Amino acid sequence: MTSQEALPVAANEVKGLEARLDLRAVIAISVSAMLGSGVFVLPGLAAGMAGPSVWIAYLLAGLCVLPAGLSKAELATAMPASGGTYVYVDRTFGPLAGTIVGLGLWLSLLLKSAFALDGLEAYLEAVVDVPAKLVGLLMLGGIVGLNVLGVRKVGKVQTLVVFTALVGLIVLASSGARTVQSENLTPLLPHGFAGLAMATAFVFVSYAGVTNVAAVAEEVRNPTRNLPLGMLLSLLIAMSMYGFVVFVLVGNVPWQELAGDLRPVHTLAGVVGGPALAVAAAMLGVVTMSAMANAGLLSASRFPFAMSRAGLLPQALCHLHTNFLTPVRCILLTGFVMGIVMVSLDVVSIAKLASAFILMIFMVENLAVIVLRETGVQWYKPSYRLPLYPLVPLAGILSTLALLWIMGLYAVVAGVGIAVPGALVFFLYSRRRTERLGVLRKLGKRQNFAVPSERATAKQAAVGRVESLVVLLGHERSPETLVEVGASLADGEPVRTLHVTEVPDQTLPEAVREDDAPTRSLRRRVQAMSEDKQYRLEFEAMASRDVVRTVHERTQASGCSWLVMGWRARSRGSLMATLPLGWLTQRLGCNIAVFHDAGVRYIREVVALVAPGPHDALVATTADHLAATHGAHLTLARFVPEWTELPYAQAQTDYLDQLRGLMTVKTSCRLLRGTAEAETVLEESASYDLLVIGAASEKRLLSSLRRTVTDRINEDAACSVLEVRTPRQRHRDDSVVRQRVELQEGFDLLDYVEERFLATRLRIAKKDALFDRFATTFAEALGVAPRAVVSALWERERTQNTSVGDGVAMPHATLQEADRLHLGVFSLFEPMEYDAIDGRPVDVFFVTIGPPSERQTHLRVLGAVAGLVLKTRLLDRLRAADEAPGMVRAIEVSRDEA
Repeated sequence: MTSQEALPVAANEVKGLEARLDLRAVIAISVSAMLGSGVFVLPGLAAGMAGPSVWIAYLLAGLCVLPAGLSKAELATAMPASGGTYVYVDRTFGPLAGTIVGLGLWLSLLLKSAFALDGLEAYLEAVVDVPAKLVGLLMLGGIVGLNVLGVRKVGKVQTLVVFTALVGLIVLASSGARTVQSENLTPLLPHGFAGLAMATAFVFVSYAGVTNVAAVAEEVRNPTRNLPLGMLLSLLIAMSMYGFVVFVLVGNVPWQELAGDLRPVHTLAGVVGGPALAVAAAMLGVVTMSAMANAGLLSASRFPFAMSRAGLLPQALCHLHTNFLTPVRCILLTGFVMGIVMVSLDVVSIAKLASAFILMIFMVENLAVIVLRETGVQWYKPSYRLPLYPLVPLAGILSTLALLWIMGLYAVVAGVGIAVPGALVFFLYSRRRTERLGVLRKLGKRQNFAVPSERATAKQAAVGRVESLVVLLGHERSPETLVEVGASLADGEPVRTLHVTEVPDQTLPEAVREDDAPTRSLRRRVQAMSEDKQYRLEFEAMASRDVVRTVHERTQASGCSWLVMGWRARSRGSLMATLPLGWLTQRLGCNIAVFHDAGVRYIREVVALVAPGPHDALVATTADHLAATHGAHLTLARFVPEWTELPYAQAQTDYLDQLRGLMTVKTSCRLLRGTAEAETVLEESASYDLLVIGAASEKRLLSSLRRTVTDRINEDAACSVLEVRTPRQRHRDDSVVRQRVELQEGFDLLDYVEERFLATRLRIAKKDALFDRFATTFAEALGVAPRAVVSALWERERTQNTSVGDGVAMPHATLQEADRLHLGVFSLFEPMEYDAIDGRPVDVFFVTIGPPSERQTHLRVLGAVAGLVLKTRLLDRLRAADEAPGMVRAIEVSRDEA
């Protein structure tokens, strides 16, 4: 098995961290990161916002954190690597987002830890008269040294500190519960629900530590169990503790006195047990916030370590100490920055700004789960999956957005502003050192795929041309059936089966070079098919970190006419159905066939569901070819709403008859009448063995959330379904071209050219304005409103972009009111951006408008135009023409030249 090029080897060759943290250490690290300033400092400030209901604000904030905790638990079991959120974001959204999030989290965590040490100083001042700032810095030095010694020692210390803090707070709160004064709890909402909401957003940062342990996931024993369980138990412990302690606090101390108090636990202890208990509570606060700072430094130091391993920061930062196996340089750097912050900055205000960024990070974590599940990447195999997908991550996204809105524009701007250092680091350093792409980017638009890559050109001779390329990605019901479909479409020409195993960026190439047992089995079965059925089959297996690029390059190198893939079922609870190749499926230069195998093994009845558009000729001729291959009967079908009038139905019958003229096997035509297209087709699918349909229109993100008719047919049809797509740069396959040439004897393109439908050098720069001009030109002749023409043009354009390359586009509109097919030719003074297949702007347009019954004529006109464009200098002549007669002359000269 060969391996696809990916990340620099340096990202994979560094020494791994030792797995030493058990479940107790996971809980201790998470809880200690929360049981610090969240309970020892923030309640007094939050009480001024919410009044006695401040304890409810803590519970509500915990519920808002829960989706992020569940999402991060799933992500951590799929990617148990040091770096936590940074790693998840980097692999999902790419290195730019990963760099911003990694450095942003590093800054927010160290600021939060520095804030804890400043809170420690406030409690020290209540007990002893010492230089609090100096003591805080000394504590920071001790914490740095403890982290350098290793996380096992950190885990043991954390366990002891957390146990002591929990016991101390429980004892204090239990003692205070007996002295709660009901009058202190009323009115519950002195500032209304707005005050409660503001307090909820304010104390949200108290729970940030619940997911911090994921940053050291690589050092956790049995992460499949310990990570999700540890996070959930930590959150429940923190919620219970916060709710109980803060309830007792506001029940004993009037909220007006608490407002602005930076050491509320000390105040509570003084009310409940007097000065002695107050001193003990202060010491408890010192110890607990020391633990919080320790946990924060531990997690924060792993972000630059992970980013250094990935090449986003200097490699020196990923150095591990020889004896302690800890990232000592990252720890020292983090501690140094924390010291600078403590000495020179107002850490409280900066921590508030960091909390806004933490809200955004939690939102991104929920979004990452959705992206990874919906894209279906092969390597994403979490051992723990959050329940009630997609409701849980969606609830997390909405709740964090609501809290950000409550915090106000200032907090949002501050959260975005803290991401600036990450962006600067990426563009000034990281961008030149990494070429990898995130999952979302791999499936998105890629400008460098607009033209053949140099790598594909170099491989063309070695790989050799094939007619069909069958791509196996591992989700196919029966690979043999899919290969057989590819062989049928190839019509005796060579077929290559490409088995692609997707691997994550961090996987070593050596780990996937040898064929595994499933691959060897698949190779043997394909070879057996080749021998038994006399197919010309080839087999290639490879591992790839970028499946989209791999398929793109292999498609170009093979020069195939067909790319054949298996249909991927929508997983339970998923939001959308997507193709594994994403955006690339709409940009390849070959026909694409996606096969849904329903288990049918004998094909005797084939039905082609056709509709006027870019794919109908391909749908019809492909179904005709498969029917001939299998000796099956063919039916051309068209859905017609049952309430349509007779003239419309007759026009659809004429349209089917036009297509039947292209068929070579015995063919029937049938109108499918019903109230809804999907339900009608699904009901009729039981009468057939194979249904051939055209691909749905190009989807945008929001429209992808809705199931199209094609999606529903694919998912629920009683027979197998073959969905075909014509490439954007050529709206016909070779079989259609051959048949069309025969139909064009005696055909003269000039019979369809009228000067009133010609215009030269139009000064239009926008697509909307261009279509408006087309509509104005044709509307009067057709006797329809211009908006009807515009609507029909956009309906066709949304189905598939009409650019065909070389600065040419062929927009088309199907209108029932048209008397016959009309051809218009337009040129622009300056080419406009048109999202063309070759990336070039477009300045020449051949616009066709006609009724459904003129489909065969439409094909003839397109064939004639294509022939003149390819064989003559028609485009140069049209661009040089100054007026309509000159365009007519250009077409006439080119026709005679051809």
